[in-house]
Amino acid sequence: MRGARSRRRLAEPPSVQVLAEELSSDEAVPASGWLAGVSAALCAGLVAKAAARSEGWSEAAGARAQALDLRDRLLALAAQDARAYESALAALERRHSGLARALSAAADVPLAIAETAADVALLAAEGAERADGPSRADSAAAASLAAGAARASAKLVAVNLSTVPGDERVVAAERAAETAEDAARRALATEI
Repeated sequence: MRGARSRRRLAEPPSVQVLAEELSSDEAVPASGWLAGVSAALCAGLVAKAAARSEGWSEAAGARAQALDLRDRLLALAAQDARAYESALAALERRHSGLARALSAAADVPLAIAETAADVALLAAEGAERADGPSRADSAAAASLAAGAARASAKLVAVNLSTVPGDERVVAAERAAETAEDAARRALATEI
């Protein structure tokens, strides 16, 4: 029985309040790309938790390791996104000749976030099908939220590359968002 584990009570961790205040500020960074990366990272963390709490899921240990890797990768991408966005804003303000290059770089990171969020959604869909009891619902929720992060990131790629018609990164980001949305639909349709 899981009751033997120690349980921590979480009221409202101070870090969540700081995060909300940071996002609500009038500063340009962090913004939506950073939030998409962090959101998808939290989804990966939820999948890791579902796997850790699922004794009946034979591949749970591998799924947990994969989820933790995705979480860490997304947190790193979120930080990269904030830096790339800040660079693009600085180039825009200065009307710098490197603006196109800065916008292109600013598109690379949300593309990576979209693709990695899609991986989280796929893993979460697997968790929704295979995890134990309530962990299935957590996995389904993680898939849905990760799909939102992938969709938001795909939009950022399209916006950053709006002056570069036909850029393959827009297509790749859209494909990642569609993959994540398909995984979320599958996860949400699973019997819990």
